[in-house]
Amino acid sequence: MLLADDQALVRGALAAMLALEPDIEVVAQVGSGEEVVEAARRSRPDVALLDVQMPGRDGLEATADLRAALPSCRVVICTTFGRPGYFARAMENGASGFVVKDAPPEHLVDTVRRVHAGLRVVDPALAAESLASGSSPLTGRERDVLRAARQGGTVAEIARSLHLSAGTVRNHLSAAIGKTGAGTRAEAARIADEHGWL
Repeated sequence: MLLADDQALVRGALAAMLALEPDIEVVAQVGSGEEVVEAARRSRPDVALLDVQMPGRDGLEATADLRAALPSCRVVICTTFGRPGYFARAMENGASGFVVKDAPPEHLVDTVRRVHAGLRVVDPALAAESLASGSSPLTGRERDVLRAARQGGTVAEIARSLHLSAGTVRNHLSAAIGKTGAGTRAEAARIADEHGWL
């Protein structure tokens, strides 16, 4: 099993807990989404347990990367935030399981075993909520612009960081504000984040 979580204490606690199981071996641990594929190529895990919120490439992007690079490695998303948007994106990107960090430890261990056996394991209430709320209305570029806007900065700074023109950034921000029903870009970013669209 490969573990990816940017919080070393959480990662270490998960590794220690899973190591107590006779049929689970943690073969790699990383602290960012960028490290997932390379670590998986070296260690060849059957299952990867990925956090959503990590610096750089998040766990949802790392899921898609890992599934493309090593299709035999199944992915379980383990996050603090059981947001419908995160759930939907995890499933779209090829995750086989989705658990929240406040679940009982035995639930996480059971999820890992079931995913390893080829099953999909998801929280029924979260799946129902995800279906009810629908998919993200944001395009990929609108999501990128809102993520950058979350950090603050001017339109020109966002444009430079994303290698776009200022006009294109303004258009994407305007579209995202309209799609989220927000009044400002900060509010649009907050709403999108709360829904798990970022």
